[in-house]
Amino acid sequence: MVSLVVVAVFLLQGALFQPPQASGFKILPADGSLTHQQITEAAFLRKMAEVCRDVAAARGRDFTLPINNKLTPTAVQRACSNSYSSLLQIPTFSLAIAHTSLSNAAVDRKQFSTAHHFDNEDFKNGRDLITQGIAAVKVSMKQGRYLSARTSLGAVCHTLQDFYSHSNWVELGSTAPFNTLIRPDLPLNNLADSNTKTCKSCVGKDCSDNVLPEILQQKILTSGYFSLLRPSKPAGKCSHGGFFDQTSDRDPTGGINKDDISSNHGFLHQRAAEMAINATVELLEDIRVATGNQAFLRLMGLSQISVLAFVFDTTGSLSNYITEAKKVSFSIIDSRRGTSEEPSEYILVPFNDQGFGSLIKIENADTFKERINSLSSTDGLNPGMCLSGLLLTLTQAPPSSDIFVFTDASVKDSELKSAVEAMIQITKSTVTFLLTNSISSRSQQNVSLSRTVSQSDIQLYRDLAHISGGQTIEVTNSTLSQAAVVIADVITTGLVTVLYVERSPAIVENFSFVLDPSLSNVTVYVTGDSPVFTLYSPTGVSQSGSVADGPLGSILTVGNLRRLKINSGNKTGEWKISISSTSSYTLKVIGQSSVDVLVYFVEVIEGGHGESWGQIFTRPFIGRNATLLVSVTGGDSVTVTDVLLVEASGSGVVNGSIKAVGATDFLVNVDRIPEGAFVVQLKGLLNDTSMTNRFQRQSPTQFKGSRITITAQSQNITLPGVPFSLNFTVASNTIGGNYTIRARTDLVETAVSFPSSLILVAGGSAQGSINLTVPSKTESGTAVTLTIEAEAPGSTDLNYAIVQLTVSTASAIFSGCYSLCMCLSFSCFFVFHFSMILNNI
Repeated sequence: MVSLVVVAVFLLQGALFQPPQASGFKILPADGSLTHQQITEAAFLRKMAEVCRDVAAARGRDFTLPINNKLTPTAVQRACSNSYSSLLQIPTFSLAIAHTSLSNAAVDRKQFSTAHHFDNEDFKNGRDLITQGIAAVKVSMKQGRYLSARTSLGAVCHTLQDFYSHSNWVELGSTAPFNTLIRPDLPLNNLADSNTKTCKSCVGKDCSDNVLPEILQQKILTSGYFSLLRPSKPAGKCSHGGFFDQTSDRDPTGGINKDDISSNHGFLHQRAAEMAINATVELLEDIRVATGNQAFLRLMGLSQISVLAFVFDTTGSLSNYITEAKKVSFSIIDSRRGTSEEPSEYILVPFNDQGFGSLIKIENADTFKERINSLSSTDGLNPGMCLSGLLLTLTQAPPSSDIFVFTDASVKDSELKSAVEAMIQITKSTVTFLLTNSISSRSQQNVSLSRTVSQSDIQLYRDLAHISGGQTIEVTNSTLSQAAVVIADVITTGLVTVLYVERSPAIVENFSFVLDPSLSNVTVYVTGDSPVFTLYSPTGVSQSGSVADGPLGSILTVGNLRRLKINSGNKTGEWKISISSTSSYTLKVIGQSSVDVLVYFVEVIEGGHGESWGQIFTRPFIGRNATLLVSVTGGDSVTVTDVLLVEASGSGVVNGSIKAVGATDFLVNVDRIPEGAFVVQLKGLLNDTSMTNRFQRQSPTQFKGSRITITAQSQNITLPGVPFSLNFTVASNTIGGNYTIRARTDLVETAVSFPSSLILVAGGSAQGSINLTVPSKTESGTAVTLTIEAEAPGSTDLNYAIVQLTVSTASAIFSGCYSLCMCLSFSCFFVFHFSMILNNI
């Protein structure tokens, strides 16, 4: 089976310009040089192989995988699975590498920070960044927040790796990493002081002998000076070097960086890169020893971290429904117990027509069932605070969670729809609504759901489900139990989306999709009030949607949903389905596979050492160009032929132009972001030893653009119990008026205050301030995610920005996390880069 994960990353460019910097090892591969991503991935693979080898030895099992520079995610996953007697997860392993690499690359936004790149002999502050970052990783792991841990880890890895490129550690003849950098208890000795001359001028372009011999003989540690604004540096000091380094033209000329093969000390690039790999392995070992093998496996993504979340309506009208919903929930929980798909955590959020919460997190299945069983109905027939409960769940659950909402009521808090949409897109969680007509059951009337819940609210539920890639299943009390089958499908591990479309208003349409050999358990869902469909196999065999058991598969009807489970066997090739309906409908094709597509928006950083990028959490600007980076990880037998932005509810397509930038990396340029919601669709070829097969994947979560921008300033550090103020600016080039502002954090009991609205003139901007205080007992190193939203008048547009803060009691300036914003003007660029730091959660 092919073991690949396709990672698609949006790069926003065009309106953004950023100056170059001493960024260290390259981000994009070129001329045979090793990149930060390659260094990080090599270290991850090597450390994981070492851990699994040791576990195998302790358990008396064989471990035959050679640990060298030729390791692949597939080989490590298989070897580790043998060590643990269970199939560990390669998709989440590759995802962990991708998250860490994105955070690693984001450090290059630190344009003028000498500490982050070990420039200008700034060894103490650089070491402080590393040691405090390691502490933050360990705290996040202890709290079960592995995404935050990877964010901190990526930033630490970048700074650690840059040490070997920017200092003279390799030139000193060192054969092992400088482990003092990850040990705050050890002194930093033999550092060059401010008056010590360290270099002489290069001879033309030959810098092979520019470090002074007395520096090498006395083993004095130095690093290059860098500035893109001024040529000045202390007398006799080494420069970083390169075209953009203004100090490299000042005596002593040249530089000592080993960022790539063409650098001043490029002849030592391979040694520096190998030293950086070994140093990263030592860093990972330090984390493993402190946290244990199981937690370390989760950090690396080889151990599944799945969460099952239920949002329950407990309004009195649902007394019978609650009983059935409990049975469904218990069935789902019990079906996963003792299997590789058993959730690592369960979440429960009740709501009614008066309030919602609190959120309950439980790891033990039996304890969770007891909490569900203790739910009781409350009096009331009014609409419920469903979106408030769902928003709380999205804020507190880990990314990519499966969330199920049980209700029959209309929505009391529909004004939160845009906020819920934003959080779905931020967290990439899947939301499935199970709606019933139990109010009509109370009156003993056979009334359809549309008379119990308003049609507009039914559409609201459908819209939210569509955005997340979930379903809206409309059932009765008596048929609710059948929904357990659909829920079981959704929480299956290794699930990928092949195709997802929605049509409103409905039209007669034919769709095609490609199934590849890596897919198993393929299921087709058609959801709507009156869809009529026929499925056609690659060989021309057909089956009508009215045939329960046919030549292509078996069909189960659950309320308004038809579930067609395709028979196993030879299913490879292009399938077709024709659908006719008098009302709106959705079509979804999913399956299990190791080939997946992940989509991130990131910001391009044009630097002196090539392009870099960092993830941003904001919507892209409508109508402007963007670039996707499609990175195929876990194997090298894939060809990407098409990357498309496809309108979610229409047939419009934005084609991307593809350019290979490495063996498994592709840059894809698109000339505009669509007006409405869209998905990313990828097509290509899977190549194995015997034949080539077409494949197709689609992002399960929909995306939206915006014409609103939010910029935020932050110093990144907040002290426990001490008020913290953060300024932000909202700008829009469309309508003026009263813009609604919202802000929230993911840390319970954090006090947050902010202006409820800002007034903007058309094409103008306005400023606001957010004040927050984290609880005084918050542990140092805790990551806090602050989400800021701005919504246009009449809910016609919305954008958000995410600021990642770190709680610290230390005096050092740890900046492993950065505030996130989007700045789309040249003047804003200078405020952006001098006043603010960016990063991903």
